[in-house]
Amino acid sequence: MNKTERMKELIALLTEAGKAYYQEDREIMSNYEYDRLYDELVQLEQETGITLGGSPTVSVGYEALEELPKEAHERPMLSLDKTKDREALRDFIGEHKTLLSWKLDGLTIVLTYENGTLQKAVTRGNGVVGEVITNNARVFQNIPLQIAYKGELVLRGEAIITYSDFEKINEQIEDVDAKYKNPRNLCSGSVRQLNNEITAKRNVKFIAFSLVRAEGKNFENSVQNQFEWLREQGFDVVEYRVVTAENLDEAMDYFAQKVEKNDFPSDGLVALYDDIAYGQSLGSTAKFPRNACAFKWKDETKETVLREMEWSPSRTGLINPVAIFEPVELEGTTVSRASVHNISIMRELNLGIGDHILVYKANMIIPQIAENLTRSGRLEIPSVCPVCQKEARVIKTNDVESLYCMNPDCQAKKIKSFTLFVSRDAMNIDGLSEATLEKFILKGFIKDFGDIFEISRYKEEIVNMEGFGEKSYENLMASIERARHTTLPRLLYSLGIANIGLANAKVICREFNYDLEKMLQATAEEISSIEGIGPVIAGTYTEYFAKEENMQRFRHLLSHLEIEEVKKEENQSLEGKQFVITGSVEHFENRAKLKEFIEERGGKVTGSVTKKTDFLINNDTQSSSSKNKKAKELGIPILSEADFLEMAGGQSL
Repeated sequence: MNKTERMKELIALLTEAGKAYYQEDREIMSNYEYDRLYDELVQLEQETGITLGGSPTVSVGYEALEELPKEAHERPMLSLDKTKDREALRDFIGEHKTLLSWKLDGLTIVLTYENGTLQKAVTRGNGVVGEVITNNARVFQNIPLQIAYKGELVLRGEAIITYSDFEKINEQIEDVDAKYKNPRNLCSGSVRQLNNEITAKRNVKFIAFSLVRAEGKNFENSVQNQFEWLREQGFDVVEYRVVTAENLDEAMDYFAQKVEKNDFPSDGLVALYDDIAYGQSLGSTAKFPRNACAFKWKDETKETVLREMEWSPSRTGLINPVAIFEPVELEGTTVSRASVHNISIMRELNLGIGDHILVYKANMIIPQIAENLTRSGRLEIPSVCPVCQKEARVIKTNDVESLYCMNPDCQAKKIKSFTLFVSRDAMNIDGLSEATLEKFILKGFIKDFGDIFEISRYKEEIVNMEGFGEKSYENLMASIERARHTTLPRLLYSLGIANIGLANAKVICREFNYDLEKMLQATAEEISSIEGIGPVIAGTYTEYFAKEENMQRFRHLLSHLEIEEVKKEENQSLEGKQFVITGSVEHFENRAKLKEFIEERGGKVTGSVTKKTDFLINNDTQSSSSKNKKAKELGIPILSEADFLEMAGGQSL
């Protein structure tokens, strides 16, 4: 085992031991053993010059941003030309030594290191401009924060979340509509969080697949040498095989067998010429580089018969068409249903009951209809909701047609809405599963959210319900009692207003200084002017509170709650001022604490220096960092913490 692998092993052991001791009040190793392993890790980090992300020898502070700054790539990141034909891939490779590796299905990230330290991480974005996610990258599970090489290093890789972590995270989400569709979507959202504490909990991993630049290093014109050097620096590098046209089949068969057992998402392979100079000499088309080619797996398709179209309502009123077909074996599992997503896709496929259809698993995971061989079109779109039997209507939004239930009192909407309302991030009421909520709604115990807090009126009936009893009832009442004391962001999120998650709820509440009446009277223009909140969210927000019935229900709910008061600092010396924080801090525990200090005094903190910025806080006021340069260009004062505290009327902490 090499030193880097041993470091990874030690980090895993020490992290598990620390979690058991500090979070679970149990010991899985003695203090002596912990200290011995910790010292070994410190020694290895000193010997290699590498410090891996997650190492207990470093502490990465969490930080929340108002927005993700955007930044142009120094050269455009092109897509790869693709083929599903093995022989076409063989022709591309020819006699050239080629690296054949996984085509990872996550989010492409560009990392920059200077003086051995991670300085910057930027997403691929549209290939020309990406988003700066440096704070988030620092909490990726396996990313090196320090490396032995001290020159400027730029490399690319894929941020991914494994299938097993994806399943664990989805299991914790109680609202069915809020569950993530696949690991890639979850990864994209995790990498682009404004609060990197959330990113840290998602177990994002970084797999390097391309070295862009390493000043002063000679790789003897070989991509393979680059890969192995990156591995020596502590990076997890994409698995590859060295091939030519002659031995391609052996490598292809290896990858084809392994992909079925992989815990990470991959949607194909990448073939990249090893000869760097030759590859560069080929140049690129307007869309693709000529030194690489992607191979996409031919999806396994099976013919089957469409037996039924199930119409599945959600809490937003959207009724999703789900195709039910004769069961078939696909990629090792039996499947019998696939989401058709919307009316537009259903019409495009010209589906009809009894049609012969081809089905496959997209990226070997999600069942989809590939083709309709019959195209009978014998399928009626319901004019009534399958749950409440009231009007259902096809509505066109952004050229996509979808079916919606028009009844605001539909039980399906209610059940899904109540499920969100009681979920962990909302009102956090244990004992009210979706099945229990359905029973209570059908029996008429609860008609709106406020009724939950009056459920004791039905004590006798609840205690005698199947699956309930005196103890279950008492536990439920205790949980409801705890939920009476809540925060304004949780309350706003719990209402289930379309597009308003907990993060957006916090932003809106903070903008109005947690003044509920101001929030209720806010116009769409006021809401959409909040950074990070656009016109779509502003529209759904104001439409919700404009409806009299919603306001009546909200007031009813409010009468049962005690909203936690947000302590406001009397000193509002920073009101109307906009700050950007960069570099390390000395007087505060971390930058998040400094941000909190500013906001308590009426100020605002953003992630990038713009014309709207009033002050840049950086203890290294003479630094040549990009933020300092930008501030100087715009004539924005650069303050040390001491300068800032004096201005804010605070004191050294």
